[in-house]
Amino acid sequence: MESSDASGAPLASAGEAVKPDDAAAVSEKRKRGRPRKPRPPAELDALITEQTNPASEDLDLLRTREILQLINREDAKVARAVRKAIPQIAKAVEFAVDSLSRGGRLIYIGAGTSGRLGVLDAVECTPTFNIAPGTIVGLLAGGYRALSSASEVSEDNPRHGARDLHEARLDLRDTVIGIAASGRTPYTLGALKFARTTGAHTVALTCVPQSPMAEAAEVAIAAVVGAEIVSGSTRMKAGTAQKMILNMISTTTMVRLGYVYSNLMVNVRANNEKLRARAERILRQATGVTAADARRLLGQAREDVRVAIIMAMKKVSARAAREALARHGYSLRGTLADVFSRA
Repeated sequence: MESSDASGAPLASAGEAVKPDDAAAVSEKRKRGRPRKPRPPAELDALITEQTNPASEDLDLLRTREILQLINREDAKVARAVRKAIPQIAKAVEFAVDSLSRGGRLIYIGAGTSGRLGVLDAVECTPTFNIAPGTIVGLLAGGYRALSSASEVSEDNPRHGARDLHEARLDLRDTVIGIAASGRTPYTLGALKFARTTGAHTVALTCVPQSPMAEAAEVAIAAVVGAEIVSGSTRMKAGTAQKMILNMISTTTMVRLGYVYSNLMVNVRANNEKLRARAERILRQATGVTAADARRLLGQAREDVRVAIIMAMKKVSARAAREALARHGYSLRGTLADVFSRA
């Protein structure tokens, strides 16, 4: 039986992708089914991200140290702007935790600097938390070639955003975070509108107080950092704010899902010399074993720090530790609490 939302529009079942052409009809039904807020002006020259910053009007006349001090003073405003958005960031984390708990994905999508930051965060999460490839995904207007070669023209077509999500087989278990400093990038706006038709969670991450993207998403995160030192260069304060927020979302999601024990990166993928040393250090810190014992335990645990910690603390085999971890959803704290309670 086909499911539907409150407006009667059909939702995609888990694993079933919705086509962009179908999305337009579903979106229209949704529009008729809920009241619309007044749409703020979207002209580029009205955006706060495009305004001139009075503090930097004589930027080209300043000395090197003075320019650096000015940039630093402006950057100090970023953390304050992000702090004001924590309630909305928390909602985005809850969406991500729900999605990953149900076998879904966290998908970042954007163009230019915003899209590149999403790809960066997605890529870094795999070795940091040893998650399966494809669990956190970054989609960029113009494709991955736009990482090293500017492709800003790719951001002007909203259908391309919908297309990229469709090709990624978006479904209702996923969370989509659209990233754009201006809050009106056509590629990203089109992606969010399409994502809503599938039943997926949707989040807009912008740097303006009101925007079309905020209207299109369930949750709107707005880190209003003000005009840039170089007018319109949103790779600066806006990009810094976006990076901070993406760090917060992905890290907090991984903590909530049990990929961190205390403040230790216990799920690290130890596949190079630096990370093997880190894994050994984490094991020694968590259990108090010697360096020699840490190397031995990690070898027996196939470099799985969580398994090695259980082995060290409970004097059990790698197989017994691995089975206990699996029974508790791979949560190290949950496994240790249960094992200790039975001891």
